[in-house]
Amino acid sequence: MRAVEPSKSGTVERDGVRIAYEVFGDGEQTVVFVPIDPIIESRAWKAQVPWLSRRARVITIDPRGNGRSDRPADPAAYGQPHLVADTVAVMDELGVDSAVLVGICTSAWTAVLTAAEHPDRVDGLIAIAPWLPFVTPPLPHRVAYPDDEVPDTDEGWAKVTNWGLRRDYRGAMEFFFGECAAEPHSSKVIEDCVGWALQIPPDILITADNGPVGVADREGALDVMGRVHCPALVIHGDDDRCQPASRADLLAEILGAEQVTIGGAGHLPMAREPVAVNKAIGGFLDRLWPRPVRRRYPVPARREKRVLYLSSPIGLGHGRRDLAIAEELRRARPDVRIDWLAQPPLTDWLRRRGETVHPASAFLASEAAHIDGLAGEHDLHAFEAIRQMDEILVANFMVFSELAEQEHFDLWIGDEAWELDHFLHENPELKTTGYAWMTDFVGWLPMTEDSREAELTADYNAEMLDHVARLPRIRDRAIFVGDPQDVVRTPFGPGLPDIRDWTTAHYDFAGYVTGFDPAEIADRTALRESVGFGDEPVCVVAVGGSGVGGHLLRRAVEAYPLLRERRPGMRMVVVTGPRIDPASLPATDGVEVRGWLPDLHRLLAAADVALVQGGLTTTMELTAAGRPFVYVPLQHHFEQNVHVRHRLERYGAGRCVPWTEASPERLADELAALVGTAPGVAPVDPGGAARAAALLAELL
Repeated sequence: MRAVEPSKSGTVERDGVRIAYEVFGDGEQTVVFVPIDPIIESRAWKAQVPWLSRRARVITIDPRGNGRSDRPADPAAYGQPHLVADTVAVMDELGVDSAVLVGICTSAWTAVLTAAEHPDRVDGLIAIAPWLPFVTPPLPHRVAYPDDEVPDTDEGWAKVTNWGLRRDYRGAMEFFFGECAAEPHSSKVIEDCVGWALQIPPDILITADNGPVGVADREGALDVMGRVHCPALVIHGDDDRCQPASRADLLAEILGAEQVTIGGAGHLPMAREPVAVNKAIGGFLDRLWPRPVRRRYPVPARREKRVLYLSSPIGLGHGRRDLAIAEELRRARPDVRIDWLAQPPLTDWLRRRGETVHPASAFLASEAAHIDGLAGEHDLHAFEAIRQMDEILVANFMVFSELAEQEHFDLWIGDEAWELDHFLHENPELKTTGYAWMTDFVGWLPMTEDSREAELTADYNAEMLDHVARLPRIRDRAIFVGDPQDVVRTPFGPGLPDIRDWTTAHYDFAGYVTGFDPAEIADRTALRESVGFGDEPVCVVAVGGSGVGGHLLRRAVEAYPLLRERRPGMRMVVVTGPRIDPASLPATDGVEVRGWLPDLHRLLAAADVALVQGGLTTTMELTAAGRPFVYVPLQHHFEQNVHVRHRLERYGAGRCVPWTEASPERLADELAALVGTAPGVAPVDPGGAARAAALLAELL
């Protein structure tokens, strides 16, 4: 799922070649991302477009040869003059009189050429890691081999010569983009770029690369740059292994441009250092197109303690525990005001509870919808889903960052707010107040035998370990929602620390937070009556706040006739939650279907037996209530299959049935066997919310 969908998509035809474009937002000013090098498509700007589209009209253009644009075989159809004409043609098609142009590498030169040849159409120019023809020599290792010269080795930059491209195209692209994004932990950027490169055949890429550049020599290039008089910004990384810094320096000098150098960044800073690039672009646009500045800072005499609470929107379990912690925090600090930066369906629940949902929440891209969109049949590759959510996380961090600039908060709390934790560590200068990180698991873990997945999870873990080691000041407090024994005993990866040892050294432990008072469920007779249960045995089926549980709910309905045979008089209550339509389940006598229940824990505690997914919240609510239950973890969901299962085994709670074994017959057998049993589970300490709140209050 994309962080923002285009408001318009189309093509414009020039000389028989269709050039694809997309439009985002509807601001008064326009930003155009000119056609990028045909080696990748315009999705390369996915970390910039969602944020920019909230302040301007944004247009992206796929280069001829890639994306949704045509791939002409004629060499005459490629080259910089065509890219300039394509840019102007798209602007004409969309009625754009003038715009700020943005380009990277060769497309930065496209933007320069356009500004020189069409000065009335260009309000400003942003050049990232610019390529310039003839004016400075390439980096020594970038000297290309002639077509007819076969190098002695296929290593290094020989892979990206014409010879190398034809011999091993994927290998050449993997090497090339590995050099372009040479910063550690850049696997996702490289993977994206290689995927885009494979959309264009190597022969067409070679043809496009050999196209005319718009000038004949150094003097011509200098003349073009000398004719650009619009405001300009040049951004480059000082570890760029593709374009020498001298090119960025020269362009900035001739254009009189602002210049931003990102230390340690490579050739693709817009992808690898997106927040830094977005901040630089935003500052440039603010100076070019001034906007009213609106900030809110109370005077000390009237300053209440303000907390910005970011609660994970994936499921609703985080919301339940966060509400409980917030209530305890207010008891400990009555002067606290809490604003929530959250997404539906949690925002609906928060408003019902009288909580303050910050208006900036409306700008967040949906993480829950992204997760739902990647789910299969009771299957969710949770680690890969987070990896694929990269553009959404950038977009949502930009929402947070703008809010943090405009309003004062005394504490930020992030309950598995992955974007907040990651980008604060990547951009430590943006930490301006107290910050507490909360989670109920630590460590990404592979769920397949694929060695690549093991490498990736270890790399993500290593990046987190490096963040904390280098910048311990970012997390003023890290709180684990559980006990040390709830943390798995396994390494983060080869050569990395044991997860429990490291977590014990770097976290405070609050104990589990159930989110409800045990007194609510103490009288089971009164509880059953309050939820509409009589003397008959009842099986409750629930998947929490997830939108991924529809397959399990339907399987449970299939199992019900068999369960009733084994346990005559058995009643089944199926709770769909906020993201599954109750009408999507088949109507079956004896099965009652309910929608979202904000007090689901009461229904679970009243049940004789339950069937649930492997999520932590519902399983721990059943554990705290001492109810027998069967849980079926989502396939490939490392948290449910490893972290949650480990915790439940420690409590002696629940019976795990893998989805591949969860036939209606097996589920009916397991559930029937548990009716009337009293599991000897370890007690769940009810003081977790108060302990978490006390740890947070110390930061105020």
